[in-house]
Amino acid sequence: MIRTSALVAVLLSAVVSVAPGQAQSAKPGVEKLYILNCGEGVAGDISRWTPGVNEGKSMDFVDTCYLIKHAQGWFLWDTGIPDAVAAMPNGLPPADPKAVYWRRPKTLAAQLDQLGVKPSDVKAMAVSHTHPDHIGNVEMFPTAMLYVQKAEYEWPGANNAPRFKPEHPVTKLDGDRDVFGDGSITILSTPGHTPGHQSLLIKLPKTGALVLSGDAVHFKSNWDNRGVPVNNFSKEQTLASMQKIADTLTKENAQLWINHDKAQRDGLKMSPEFYD
Repeated sequence: MIRTSALVAVLLSAVVSVAPGQAQSAKPGVEKLYILNCGEGVAGDISRWTPGVNEGKSMDFVDTCYLIKHAQGWFLWDTGIPDAVAAMPNGLPPADPKAVYWRRPKTLAAQLDQLGVKPSDVKAMAVSHTHPDHIGNVEMFPTAMLYVQKAEYEWPGANNAPRFKPEHPVTKLDGDRDVFGDGSITILSTPGHTPGHQSLLIKLPKTGALVLSGDAVHFKSNWDNRGVPVNNFSKEQTLASMQKIADTLTKENAQLWINHDKAQRDGLKMSPEFYD
């Protein structure tokens, strides 16, 4: 009997110790990530992003959105330039000639359709911040739960107008958020560019960990030199957020994908190809 009891105890111990690990490894999270073309443009004077450097120098910019297939549903990060710009023969000229002159070569709607994804299939979404080149198509997804920092949501827009339609479902965040509760998609609070700017940490099964920058940084030299754009909300917060991203990259052995960096994006696979 003693031997039998001991054997049972050992077996039970093995089940208890192994089961959680098995459940975790079998638990699906992010399955695929698609990179979508959400705008292309030319910055008239990039010194606004690199104070004291590159005066009068122009640079090609891109605007990128990411569609993520998670076991619990589709998740969209950023929505880019409004699709309506695609119908404008001359694109969308900026009020400030130093800013970015945007064009929309492909609509977001057409890229989703190519993947067989309807806007109503997107159950959750988040935007890095509320500048027009990131929220241009939010209302294409009127029922998707929107994750946004409370500080960004309540930041007054032009003429104190709200930044989103009040009826759009929203989850207001105050810091980081594990979206699906499994560690595969984590919103990182990275204020500075705007009061409630956020970035995204994604863990893919084969590709590994990625951090999507939003506008915490605009292009690689900007990142390498810790350049803070003159129009940012807070220089101090921007630098702290860059450090937070750097620490996350080290901790997670992650790649940094910089939203507006054309050279980097041109080396990545665009939808309908994907990362898994």
